[in-house]
Amino acid sequence: MQPLQRARAAVVGIEVTATAGARSAETLGQQRRGSGVVIGPDGLILTIGYLLLEADEIQVVDAEGRNLPARAVAYDLATGFGLLRPLLPLRGIAPVPLGSVEGLQPGEPLMAVAGGEDADLALTRVAGVRPFSGYWEYHIASALFTSPPLANHSGAAVFNQRGELLGIGSLAVAEAAGPGRRLPGNMYVPVDLLKPILAELQRSGTTAASRRPWLGLTSTEQGGRVQVVRVTRDSPAEAAGVRPGDLVLAVDGDRIATLEDLYKKLWARPTPESEVRLTVLQGADVRQLVVQPIDRMRTFAKPSGI
Repeated sequence: MQPLQRARAAVVGIEVTATAGARSAETLGQQRRGSGVVIGPDGLILTIGYLLLEADEIQVVDAEGRNLPARAVAYDLATGFGLLRPLLPLRGIAPVPLGSVEGLQPGEPLMAVAGGEDADLALTRVAGVRPFSGYWEYHIASALFTSPPLANHSGAAVFNQRGELLGIGSLAVAEAAGPGRRLPGNMYVPVDLLKPILAELQRSGTTAASRRPWLGLTSTEQGGRVQVVRVTRDSPAEAAGVRPGDLVLAVDGDRIATLEDLYKKLWARPTPESEVRLTVLQGADVRQLVVQPIDRMRTFAKPSGI
């Protein structure tokens, strides 16, 4: 079997039912469907972590349409990766080797694969590798962007021509080539971020880097300003009086201009629960708001197994 054929065969479908009353169901839904890829000889599967948040039931769907029960192994808030393992053997599937996004050049051809009932395969190309800041209090130092996009991107796998796994699908994006350059595509979390933490994830179910303060802000950046778009219900930010439309000017007196600035200031604090002083522009008024953040991992019900 050729390397790309082996790679495609290692991609499976994932179907998840979240626990009743799960907070994450508000944005991700109670029923979730995506993909994962087998990376371990014991059937260990790598996927995008948001599929597993507060999971009550997990099923792995193989290429022949068989549904196998599975359990969550880990969720890493810092990178966004999730790990799971089927409770029954996956027959005839060999784990894929992990590659690297280092040295990838724009235009280089790749193969993107989704599994399960929404199985799909697309030839795509490298649009860029660069830092990525998400509106949901998320930042990674490098992300792989590709175009054209794969529609069923959640947990999908992208491979190089040697059949090595390069990343796991997270988002559909409108500017895959960079800010201001409209090009529909996908953002993949590179497996380069997985290699240093894989043992820790399997041992503890998460990483130390995932213990971060959470405010409950959905924000965007434009022209050197960070603006609050949404404040999560019953969140620390809501309790402190942060409102949609506010401009966040400073964190603990240090001015910020980008989402990356905001997140790095927050995450550099000694403990996730340390008070944060935000300087915000509300309408015409500059206000100092004291926010009591919480550890984001404590806001979710843990899936069985973690």
